[in-house]
Amino acid sequence: MTTFTSSLPDTLLDRLNELSKKQTIPKNKIIEKALSIYLDQINKAEYIKSYMAAANDKDIMNIAEEGMIVF
Repeated sequence: MTTFTSSLPDTLLDRLNELSKKQTIPKNKIIEKALSIYLDQINKAEYIKSYMAAANDKDIMNIAEEGMIVF
């Protein structure tokens, strides 16, 4: 595992400290989980955006519809 050093606003760090104590979870584990969730949300948003763009592309829709034709 790689060590990463960063700066956080005092208010955010205070909230992190409070949660860490309340939940008895190390701060790095909270940050790791939060970052993982955030990155997953970004990936999902990009995936949705690409599908929405494809839905507006007539060529893509024609290809999709042709693939649905039953012989």
